[in-house]
Amino acid sequence: MKITIVTDAWAPQVNGVVRTLETVRRELESRGDCVDVISPDLFPNCACPSYPEIRLALVWSGQIGARFKRFCPDAVHIATEGPLGLAARRWCQRKGLPFTTAYHTQFPDYVAARTGLPARWLWHFERWFHRPASATLAATPSLRAQLEEEGIGPLLPFGRGVDFAAFPAQPPPRPAAFAGLPGPIQLYVGRIAVEKNIEGFLEIDSPGTKVLVGDGPARADLARQYPAARFLGPLHGEDLAAAYAHADVFVFPSRTDTFGMVIIEALASGTPVAAYPVQGPIDLVTPEVGSLSEDLAVAIQQALTRDRTQCREYGRSFTWEKATSEFRSALARFSTDQRADAFGVAPLAA
Repeated sequence: MKITIVTDAWAPQVNGVVRTLETVRRELESRGDCVDVISPDLFPNCACPSYPEIRLALVWSGQIGARFKRFCPDAVHIATEGPLGLAARRWCQRKGLPFTTAYHTQFPDYVAARTGLPARWLWHFERWFHRPASATLAATPSLRAQLEEEGIGPLLPFGRGVDFAAFPAQPPPRPAAFAGLPGPIQLYVGRIAVEKNIEGFLEIDSPGTKVLVGDGPARADLARQYPAARFLGPLHGEDLAAAYAHADVFVFPSRTDTFGMVIIEALASGTPVAAYPVQGPIDLVTPEVGSLSEDLAVAIQQALTRDRTQCREYGRSFTWEKATSEFRSALARFSTDQRADAFGVAPLAA
């Protein structure tokens, strides 16, 4: 099958959306599918206000349509609600071309955190954006329930997995950065930004050392405000795998994530998880592998008692093979009859 993925989130950004789409693309291509990614680097672009590492494409729908016609996909998937997603949506609607969308990010909550606008206002935009889609893909049961309540649908599952080559069952040696740190080591991995509620982690009074891996616009300020915490910056490859595997507990303070890939990566590395009982963690963290509590200090103390072998076995049940099959199945469900008219040629068979 020939698949076009339209995304405003792409390398060099480092986030869950980019990692998901990059991995799914590789998995699809390994199965023999042909994938074309339409991303900001293909067009003139500018920095997103307050997020300079995020690039916003300066594009119009005709440019997207020209790329569609050259590739002639059997399926179009619009992954994000940014300029590229909007331009692709506009062209597909004008041509009567079926497409799917995805709900990767709690966009209303993120915008509200950065602007002070009521999140409810943004749900009007989300309903408008997803309404023409043949289906909207969402990762977890609780997220799909929320979207259904908000009037978005039909909905189909699209989960996530763990890259077992990056996070092997046999962990790398203990990181040098952990040497001499008082335990237990409480690890956070992810973007260091206001919407991740990292202050909810840094402000709690719990014994041990708080270690943060990642980068983002709030890193410098938080490092100054919380000098006892260790900010290691971005880690990759074996260094990241070692940090996951040798932490005593993984702390996920976000209240706005739709999934939390770092949760299953930590579990697959054998590290129990402490989090709030909110969307994302409630779908992933069972009592056997972590703890959920509105008191994050309590969740940390309880998570420290969990069996690491059980955490590892559970975390490694999340596979990209399954997630990619869900993605491909969703796209393959919809008729390609209109594509001949849209592209001027007969579509290829799946």
